[in-house]
Amino acid sequence: MSSKRVKLTADEFVKEAVGIVSKASEKGVVLRILGALGVYIHSVDKPGVLDIYEKLGRFKGEGLVFTDLDLMGYSKQRKEIIELFEKDLKFNYDPYVKALFAGRRLIYYHPAGLYQVDVFFDKLEFSHDIDFGSKPGKGLLELDYPTVSLAHLVLEKLQIHEINWKDLVDLFVLFYSHNLCSLEGVKTRECIDDDLISSLLSDDWGFWYDAMLNIVKLKEMLTGKLAEGVIGSDIAERVLDRLDALVRRVESTPKTKNWIKRSKVGT
Repeated sequence: MSSKRVKLTADEFVKEAVGIVSKASEKGVVLRILGALGVYIHSVDKPGVLDIYEKLGRFKGEGLVFTDLDLMGYSKQRKEIIELFEKDLKFNYDPYVKALFAGRRLIYYHPAGLYQVDVFFDKLEFSHDIDFGSKPGKGLLELDYPTVSLAHLVLEKLQIHEINWKDLVDLFVLFYSHNLCSLEGVKTRECIDDDLISSLLSDDWGFWYDAMLNIVKLKEMLTGKLAEGVIGSDIAERVLDRLDALVRRVESTPKTKNWIKRSKVGT
């Protein structure tokens, strides 16, 4: 079994993860990369990103460690995904998770113990739900490749009830290296779809509450690093401007009855 520590360099791990998604695609199976690795893959080629990672110490000491590979798939392809990992890739499965949670999640271990893979089906269910749909061609996983969309990478971090430093750094990198689609004036895979984010947050008060709180925490981290001289004002201003624009977009989006009803309950 894996020790929850990836025993590969970042570049080697990227190659492994993209290889799995590519092999799945060849078989008509939709898998997309989530989490910190998804952020890294989508951002590392952008100017200045490696320098930010370095200045913030994201890849030093314990910060260097990717704990596992998180993938999202469709439950309609569960059988094909199991076949991919167990027959084609020869990964070992976690029997406890497979017996009790196979409809929602599977855990696999690299045959040489190099890393663990968590495969989620249809939605992330942690502090708040992020739903991708259940059927190929009719869900949201196809919005991007080989990762989930930028908006979903952002939402994955914003939904955390007690966010940690690494997740704040990942959010920092996402907003530094990618603009909002509304500010770009066109939607592409290289901008953060703030329409998608605002639509979800305007229907779920609890998610909205944690997301807004996490944005405040990210701003505090940014201003702190600026005061310490770790990052320059140009970097801080770029990220803060985009965060402010996202908050304005979310706040200006009409709230649903579900949101309004839940807001009356409060924390």
